[in-house]
Amino acid sequence: MEKHNISVGLDIGTTKIVAMIGRKNEYGKVEILGVGKSKSLGVHRGVVNNITQTIQSIQQAVQEAEAAASEKISEVTVGIAGQHIRSLQHSDYITRANSELVIDETDIDRLINQVHKLVMLPGEEIIHVLPQEFKVDGQAEIKEPIGMYGGRLEANFHVVVGQVSSIRNIGRCVKSSDLELEGITLEPLASANAVLSQEEKEAGVALIDIGGGTTDLAVFKDGIIRHTAVIPFGGNVITEDIKEGCSIIEKQAELLKMKFGSAWPGENKDNEIVSIPGLRGRDPKEITLKNLSKIIHARVVEIIEQVYVEIKNYGHEEQKKKLIAGIVLTGGGSQLKHLKQLVEYITGMDTRIGYPNEHLAGGSDEEIASPLFATAVGLVMDGLKRQDRKMAENAIEETHEETEVTAEETIEAVKEVQKERRSFLDKLTERVKDFLDNAE
Repeated sequence: MEKHNISVGLDIGTTKIVAMIGRKNEYGKVEILGVGKSKSLGVHRGVVNNITQTIQSIQQAVQEAEAAASEKISEVTVGIAGQHIRSLQHSDYITRANSELVIDETDIDRLINQVHKLVMLPGEEIIHVLPQEFKVDGQAEIKEPIGMYGGRLEANFHVVVGQVSSIRNIGRCVKSSDLELEGITLEPLASANAVLSQEEKEAGVALIDIGGGTTDLAVFKDGIIRHTAVIPFGGNVITEDIKEGCSIIEKQAELLKMKFGSAWPGENKDNEIVSIPGLRGRDPKEITLKNLSKIIHARVVEIIEQVYVEIKNYGHEEQKKKLIAGIVLTGGGSQLKHLKQLVEYITGMDTRIGYPNEHLAGGSDEEIASPLFATAVGLVMDGLKRQDRKMAENAIEETHEETEVTAEETIEAVKEVQKERRSFLDKLTERVKDFLDNAE
C-alpha cells in the first residue's frame, strides 16, 4: 500500500485520545483502516496540563491503531480546541499598484498576510484567517474576486486566535511520541467537515460539538464559516454534578449518565429507582431516575443557553443571517437521551444529531460512524486533502521541469505563488516544528 495514500487523524480530547488511520477509496470516500482509543489523562478542558501522561495516552492510542491497520504511523494531523480558542471579525483592504491587471492569488495572499500582522494579546497567536466576502472598488458581496479588475481589494475576515503555549505543548506531545506533525486543524472545523453537507452550510447551520471538557461551536452561512467559539463546559461537568448530587464515585456517575441519564425530567416516573452498590460492604444507594434527570437537565440547559448566546451574537435573529438548517449536534455528549428535543425547545431551531457517515465508505464499522468519532474522521479527511494539495503542487513542478522554458523567472514566479497559496495552518505547523527543533 502506498504510504502517501494514508492519513492519520489524532484527536487529543479531554476524556479520550483517538488515533484514526484512513485512506480514500476509488469512489472518493474515506475508508477507515484502524482506530486506537485511550483514556486521556493529561488534558483538562481541551488543554494539555500534563505532558508525560498525554504522551503515554497518545502512544497507547497510536499503537492500538497501528495494530488494527497493520500500518506504521509516522505523521499525524492534530486537532486543537480548548478554552483558549476565541474568534473575531476583522475587515482589511489593500490598494493595488496597477488596477489594469486582474486580481490574482498573490493579491489575496497579500491581504491575508496583512491580517496576520494584527496585534494580539500577549501569548496569543492567529491560527486561522478565513476570508468571507470580498469587495472590489466598493462593489460588495463578491465571493471570488480572482480575475476581476480593481484598484482596492477589501474583505471581511473570520480570525481564530489561540494561545501559543497551548499549541506548542500539543506539538511537544506529538514529537515526543515519535510522530511528525503533518498539520494542525481547529477541531470544530474538522467536526463540521465530517458531519455537515454543503447544502446545510449554504442554508445556514450551527454545529455544536459536545465533548468531555469543552463544547465547540461553528456557524456556517452561504457556504462560509461565520463564527466559532469554544465553551469551557462539556459532558464531564454533568458527570461531576451527578457525582456530587448523588454522593457516588465518578465511575458510577458516568455509568449512570450513559445508561439511565436523560435531559428531560418530565418523562421519568417518581417510582423509577436505580440501586447502586455501596463501597466496601456499605449498603447500596437508591437513586430515583427523576432526580438524576433533574441534575442532568439543569447543567445541560446552562450549556445550551451559553451556546445559544454565541449563535445570537452571530445575528441569527436577523432575517439576513437566519440559519435555515438549524442546529447539528455531534460529539460524545450528543448521545444523551432527549437532548435533541431539549435543544429544539430552548432555541426554537430545527435540530438533528450529526453522524460522520456521509463521507465514510460503505460497510464502515458502525462504531466509527458514531458522533463520538466525528472530529477524528474530520481530521483524517483534512490530512487527505492536504496530501492531495501537495501532490497537485508536485505535479505542477514536474510539468514545468519537463517543459523547456527559456525564462527561468516564470518557474520561480509559479513556485512563489505556490508557496504563498499554502494555508496559514501549514505555516503554523512549520512554525511549531521549527520551535520544537530549536528547543531541543
